[in-house]
Amino acid sequence: MAGSSGELTISSYIQHHLTNASVGEGFWTFHIDTLAWSIVLGFVFILSFRAVAKKATVGVPSKWQACVELVVEFVNDTVKGTYHGKSPLIAPLALTIFVWVLLMNLMDLIPVDFLPSFAQFVGGQLGHDPAHVYMKVVPTTDLNMTLALSLGVFILMIYYSIKIKGAGGFLKELYAHPFNTPWLYWFNFILEVVALLAKPLSLALRLFGNLYAGELIFILIAGTMGLWQLPLHFIWAAFHLLVIPLQAFIFMMLTIVYLSLASEKH
Repeated sequence: MAGSSGELTISSYIQHHLTNASVGEGFWTFHIDTLAWSIVLGFVFILSFRAVAKKATVGVPSKWQACVELVVEFVNDTVKGTYHGKSPLIAPLALTIFVWVLLMNLMDLIPVDFLPSFAQFVGGQLGHDPAHVYMKVVPTTDLNMTLALSLGVFILMIYYSIKIKGAGGFLKELYAHPFNTPWLYWFNFILEVVALLAKPLSLALRLFGNLYAGELIFILIAGTMGLWQLPLHFIWAAFHLLVIPLQAFIFMMLTIVYLSLASEKH
C-alpha cells in the first residue's frame, strides 16, 4: 500500500487493509492469507520446539532452550493448578494454543504496509492489478480464525462431557441444573444451552475484538501519518506488547477452565 496510499482516501486505505485475500463465493469463501499465515506460524512453533527437544542438554541450556523450558513449565503449572481432571491431552493442547495464538498475535507488530506492499509488488509482477491484491497478516484479526479455534475447544468440551459423564449425565446437566424440579426442566435446558453456546462464542469474540481493535489503530496511524508513522507505531506497539501475550494467555486459560468444567461431575 505504500506506493498507492497517496491516491486513496483514508476510508479506502483502511478498507483495503481490512480485506482478506479470498477465493470462492458465499459460505465456501476461503481467506487464503489467514490460512497461509496460521499454517506457517504453526510450523514455526512445531519445528522450533522440536529442534529444542532434539538438542536439549542437562547442562547449561542455550538461551532459546531456556526460553522454551520457561514457557513449557509455565503452561504445565497453569494446567496443574486449573484442570482438575486427568487427561494427557490438556497440557499439550494448552501449550499449542498459547504459543500458536501468541505467534499469530505477534504479527500485529509488523508495520501494516510492509507485507501488503510486498504482496502488491509480487502481484503486479504476475500481471495483477496491485489495487486488488489484498493481504491481512494477523490471523487473529479474522473472525473466521478465532471462531475455528473456539469451535475446536467446543468440540472437546462436548467430547469430555460425554466421555466422563456419559450421554445421559451430560443431558441431565442440561435439563436438571440449576433447578432439579421436573416442571422447570424446560427452563433449565434453555439456560444451560445458552450458557454452553456462549462459552465458545465469547472465547472467539474476545480474541478477535482485542486484536482487531489493535490492528485498526495501527492502520489509522499509518493512514494518517504516512512515512512519519514509525514513532507512533513503536509507541503503540510497546503498549500492545502487553495485549498480545495477555490475549494468548486468556484464550489458553479459558480453554483449560472450560475443559475442567466439562470433566467434573455435578
